[in-house]
Amino acid sequence: MTNAQSPVIIITGTPGTGKSTHAQLLANESPVPLRHINVGDLVKENGLYEDYDEEWQSYTVDEDKLLDELEPIVTEGGVILDWHTCEIFPERWPDLVVVLRCENSQLWDRLEKRSYPLKKIQENNEAEIMQVVLEEARASYPAEIVVELKSETTEDLEANVTRIVEWVKSWIRERGVDS
Repeated sequence: MTNAQSPVIIITGTPGTGKSTHAQLLANESPVPLRHINVGDLVKENGLYEDYDEEWQSYTVDEDKLLDELEPIVTEGGVILDWHTCEIFPERWPDLVVVLRCENSQLWDRLEKRSYPLKKIQENNEAEIMQVVLEEARASYPAEIVVELKSETTEDLEANVTRIVEWVKSWIRERGVDS
């Protein structure tokens, strides 16, 4: 970001890896204000989709509308974008891309608890095994801003948030921003 006083962080990963929990805790613990945007909720609330797929129980996102909606928000900085994918976001947006990972049997259990249809659980589990989101992040952004973090336990969650808070503090120091 150009003159932003706070960083733009993308927290991504397969559904069920803990993105929203991480993002909310980070927003609460950050030394500078960070606005948590759950992109899936934003899409639903603002009608940024083309249609709804009953079989997959998901929206087909209108990427142009979504990016137009997010551009002025992201330009100001101080944002955590929480979504199951990241490659549609322009390379210039994020200062940090965090990819959360979870062991597949644990992920399966988490998605079952959400009452996902079997087909959706299978697809998401396969995506996790194949590291789809991690590979998308690595292909879309500079290697030095992409971080892969394990997200299986409460300890992982706390350690990850602490690590990202330390990263935010470093980002602020490097830019001489007053927090």
